[in-house]
Amino acid sequence: MPRTRSNQYPSIVNAPSLFNCDFRDLPAQLDELVGAGVDFFHIDLMDGHYVPNLAFPTKFVSELKKAYPNCTADVHLMVSEPERYIPILAEYGADYVSFHADSTRFARRLITEIQRHGMKAGVVINPSQPMDVVSPYISALDYVVLMTVEPGFAGQRFLSGSLERLEALNALRMETENQPLIEIDGGIDYSSAEACVRRGADILVTGVFVTFEQREGTAAAVRRFASTLAQVPRG
Repeated sequence: MPRTRSNQYPSIVNAPSLFNCDFRDLPAQLDELVGAGVDFFHIDLMDGHYVPNLAFPTKFVSELKKAYPNCTADVHLMVSEPERYIPILAEYGADYVSFHADSTRFARRLITEIQRHGMKAGVVINPSQPMDVVSPYISALDYVVLMTVEPGFAGQRFLSGSLERLEALNALRMETENQPLIEIDGGIDYSSAEACVRRGADILVTGVFVTFEQREGTAAAVRRFASTLAQVPRG
């Protein structure tokens, strides 16, 4: 008999990746997202070392929380030495913090440090890594981020084989007592979103295929996506 999820969100979370925003009009876009019901923002921090790109400074988290104190700041650390970022992210009000499994030699210690600072701790699995890379510490995690593109650049397409990887990750987490949430990051469109929801995803990081640069505008796109996913049976 299938095991029942103990911590499943009441609805699928749309976590727009703010790296996809038009930075010339960022405040207006954030207002539009919030007005459409978005309260969970995915924030990529890139240092140009772990990935060959640069993205938001840590202070952006503080500014976001000041402007929208009720939002959830989901920080994705694509950085070397992620340990250095934890105290300042806690000070700035980050809610969720994830780091890549291969960015530190001391993953278990870093998970504890994130949680000790009052934040949810997540580990990111790259497309080239096996699902069981998180096996030694999955029971300590609040969530797992499954990359469905190579990290570092927006606008990539959902990689083939990702759904099978999600199935394997879902089976792995169902064997743990705490059953961490699963977040999918990369190339989400309507087809892949529905397939991921059916296979157990809880949080979908969205970008230019769903939320941004849509013909009907950002707010209408957010509402249409939510309405569509509400009809999809959850795994």
